[in-house]
Amino acid sequence: MNGFSEEITLEGHIIDSLILPKVWGAVMDLGGEFEIQELRIGRRKDEPSFMRLKISADSDKRLHLILNELQDFGAELVSREDVHTEPVPADGVLPDDFYSTTHLPTQVRLNGKWVDVQATEMDLVIVVDRANARARMIPMADVRQGEQIAVGHGGIRVIPMQRSRSREIFSFMGSDVSSEKPKRLVIEEIARQMKETRARKGKILVVAGPAIVHSGAGQYLARIIHAGYVQALFGGNAIAAHDVESALLGTSLGTALHSGEAVEGGHRHHMVAINAIRRAGGLRQAVEQGILREGIMYECICQNVELVLAGSVRDDGPLPDVITDMGEAQRRMRAAVQGAEMALMIATMLHSIATGNMLPASTKIVAVDINPAVVTKLADRGTFQALGLVTDAELFMRELAEALGVNGV
Repeated sequence: MNGFSEEITLEGHIIDSLILPKVWGAVMDLGGEFEIQELRIGRRKDEPSFMRLKISADSDKRLHLILNELQDFGAELVSREDVHTEPVPADGVLPDDFYSTTHLPTQVRLNGKWVDVQATEMDLVIVVDRANARARMIPMADVRQGEQIAVGHGGIRVIPMQRSRSREIFSFMGSDVSSEKPKRLVIEEIARQMKETRARKGKILVVAGPAIVHSGAGQYLARIIHAGYVQALFGGNAIAAHDVESALLGTSLGTALHSGEAVEGGHRHHMVAINAIRRAGGLRQAVEQGILREGIMYECICQNVELVLAGSVRDDGPLPDVITDMGEAQRRMRAAVQGAEMALMIATMLHSIATGNMLPASTKIVAVDINPAVVTKLADRGTFQALGLVTDAELFMRELAEALGVNGV
């Protein structure tokens, strides 16, 4: 190959973090070639390595495709140019060659200096303010005509996650998904991480699906919230409606939680529960009026947990607290994830995927579902910070509450 080439550098723990073989694999998979120009290997575990590579391709288009892929692994162009930008042609419309962000820390070069890009999130774009030497990531829908958007790959660098120097569960298990893991040991380690996070007043986010209530695990989540281990909770109309149904009527989907037997007329119980909250004016009003006295939603209100309930087209009611405008729901979720150090995603695929896309790679994620495919999708985020568990929601929540020492409300 000739005519189309660029030199890149990689620096950090690129060998033991498996970044180097991923780079080589990406180049070959995309039809390119590489040539090592310089290599310095760290001699100790705390000493970084450095490599300079020449990347070649048979066309400029293929070379750009390869370079864009390599940036996700922290590759930096040797050429020291500032970030390229183009103006937004119309509100909500991007220039053709826009740069699509990852969930990794990112920098852009402005006036010869590297500047941190704020509000890290995947699948956004970078708005550059050259006058004030600032840059931030924003959703496509929020761009406004005339704003300068980063384009191409020059003057942009991504800081990849490095494997932790210490041996902890999020580093040695990584995103491996299996139903054969020693669950009790894993859950005990998750509880330890939660205790440490709580002790330093860190933020823990829970993304909860209705199976938590259906399986009888709602009581354990309520205890965990009551004990102060949850600062934000995401879900939909279903988790809230069935939690309220459980609190008011002792059923979930019309099935008695104490016996597992269907209750006569139980098919309308969730509607009764929704109607009670609508009559009160909302969840907080129901708590204040003494209508709602226990459960997940009750504890969220009492403990001032940041609650974001995003609706869907299939919702009954919905509850007054459910956000039916998807754009507004995304904005509320995006604001609420800021500062989250841990995220527990339990038995809900769509809300968890949406949340995972909003979280930076530094957030430790625990993905729990009975379906291995769901766990794989949630845990495989290109980071050592995601842990997947294939297990029943009730088992996980019960053992987590036990490991946290939460015995009752």
